Amino acid sequence: MRHGIKLSKKQFPKTDEEFKRCYSDASFQSDDNDAKSQSGFVFKLNGGVVSWKSSKQATTANSTTEAEYIAASETIKEAVWMKNYIQELGMVPSIAETVIILCDNTAAIAQAKEPRSHHRSKHILRYYHLLREMVSRGDVRMDRVSSAENTIDALTKPMLQITHTKYLDKMGLRTMADWL
Repeated sequence: MRHGIKLSKKQFPKTDEEFKRCYSDASFQSDDNDAKSQSGFVFKLNGGVVSWKSSKQATTANSTTEAEYIAASETIKEAVWMKNYIQELGMVPSIAETVIILCDNTAAIAQAKEPRSHHRSKHILRYYHLLREMVSRGDVRMDRVSSAENTIDALTKPMLQITHTKYLDKMGLRTMADWL
């Protein structure tokens, strides 16, 4: 099945909150061969998907929280880059405000908002703590989203085809047959 993005006026945001959203997720140790987790993000601007990624994490996470924290750290880099790029274009004034990163793991959100390390996070590579700096500076804000509403699940977790199609529809991805 081939998929693509189709943007239309129907996708235009109905509220200010829908202008810029980024969904982040991870599936903990989803690879049976090396126990590495799958990370992913979907960045939406003005109601349409402008960037997305799904990839295996470079390091092995020790917990679901760590896997989600690493995914959010990767997401944050894309969100800040996207924010700066679009700001330079001068096309979307709302992007100058804080970008919202939506995550379905409360503990990972708490880790991102906490300015110091704890015994549970001391083993997380410093590389990933850029997330804390970006949150404290106000470049991004981490908010909770329910697992059922986390759009990126389609790219990080195995699921039934009907559920997968529902998530792809939320992202704005359609089959090629729908375009014709």
